[in-house]
Amino acid sequence: MKQYLLLPALMLYSMMITTVSAQQIKVSYQSENAAERFTGNVFLYLSKENHEPITGYVGLTSFPCYRIGVKNIKPGETVAFNDAAISYPVKLSDLERGEYYVQAVWDKNTGDHTIATTIGNMYSKPSKFSFTKKTDAVFHLSCTELVQEKPYVETGYSKELKLPSKLLTAFHQKPVSINVAVMLPAAYLTEPERKFPVLYYVTGFGGDYRRMSGNKNPEAFMDTAAFIRVVLDGNCPTGHSVYANSANNGPWGDALVKELIPAVEEKFRCDGARFLMGHSSGGWTVFWLQTQYPSVFAGTWSSSPDPLDFRNFTGVDIYSDKNLYYAKDSSLRMVATVAGRFPWVSMKMMNQMENVMNRGEQMQSFNAVFSQRNADGSPRSLINAASGEIDPVTVEHWKQYDICQFIKNNWSRIQSDLKGKIRVSVGEQDNFFLNYAVHLFEKETKDIDTGFEFGYFPGDHFTVFTKEYQAAGIRFLMNRYAAFKANTIK
Repeated sequence: MKQYLLLPALMLYSMMITTVSAQQIKVSYQSENAAERFTGNVFLYLSKENHEPITGYVGLTSFPCYRIGVKNIKPGETVAFNDAAISYPVKLSDLERGEYYVQAVWDKNTGDHTIATTIGNMYSKPSKFSFTKKTDAVFHLSCTELVQEKPYVETGYSKELKLPSKLLTAFHQKPVSINVAVMLPAAYLTEPERKFPVLYYVTGFGGDYRRMSGNKNPEAFMDTAAFIRVVLDGNCPTGHSVYANSANNGPWGDALVKELIPAVEEKFRCDGARFLMGHSSGGWTVFWLQTQYPSVFAGTWSSSPDPLDFRNFTGVDIYSDKNLYYAKDSSLRMVATVAGRFPWVSMKMMNQMENVMNRGEQMQSFNAVFSQRNADGSPRSLINAASGEIDPVTVEHWKQYDICQFIKNNWSRIQSDLKGKIRVSVGEQDNFFLNYAVHLFEKETKDIDTGFEFGYFPGDHFTVFTKEYQAAGIRFLMNRYAAFKANTIK
């Protein structure tokens, strides 16, 4: 009998030895980068090709990444990445052997959505490690670098406005501001008594208003008229706020309308005409804002918006389909393609990689806006990250952000303020299948006579912005401005 007990004991001992001797990467940070101990997530990025792995695009490119949560770590103290770390695509000891560029980041989660560029985060310079068959090897990384805030350089035509938000600060119980760039037309400086219409421009996912820093040229996006352009980016710790009031991100829509717009109109010479324009996630943002605050804005041009109808959420009907990763024939669903045809990224790869990175990426951004809040303060996920199974309870919460359903259910209430105020433009080879949701939206709303314009063009998500595409959108906004002036004169 004793010999039968010996075998399980030896197996358990073998498992313990394997765990203890598994490949490790030990990471520390220097004292000059932090005045207090660190509690939070530490991330590890690896790549055989990219010399600076932290610049990799999570979800749209595939590379090994790892996450561990740590508490009360002091400078110089090491934490270990091993097979217990949350991993993609495999645990550390199962990683394909070879040479890798490696970097680590200690995430303070202070505001930006991109972990590698969040101000105050500590990171390591790239190191090159050679992983061999010796899986009990131990490597070391010291995080000596600190992400610094780059000051916004104002010019005569480019101004930064950082507005502390009482609404967002109250929600998050810490200071939160709305930050934008205000771009002025040439006439703003040469005609000091003149007032101007304002175009609120929302960038897509990953955009940053700070790219306007140092711009010395007058605003000329609306080249047929002088407009002030306010560049918003929606950047927040969970991804893109899309300026929607949400259970996780807080009242971003109300903060924009009730706080930022009055501040812009107090500081700059505005004539009361407000317009919206955005592309991709920005395209969804401006469509949503126009429907939620129909009397505030005089017109909207929505370019290649994120799904307007959740019955085609990049090819998935979240109401009837059961799984985000697999179609009914068990084939992998794609979330990104080349020219709308050739598979590029699968839903499974993107979501499982994002699950490691844990915040600020595309699907996590959708969850933060559309989902309810968990008891621990995190957004409830639409899916099970391991299986791709869609959660019907979360779907019910997402319904309120389905723009097509909102328009159909509320048209009698909002039509007097909204009819004819929106134009949607999209490329017919959109990389993320966004054109299909636009077609579905147009079809589903024909019977209520919205007066919206729809434009379909050759091109994908990135190549569609041709002269013809831009001219049609600008022409629509100019017509809306003419209608605004006609109404104000009366």
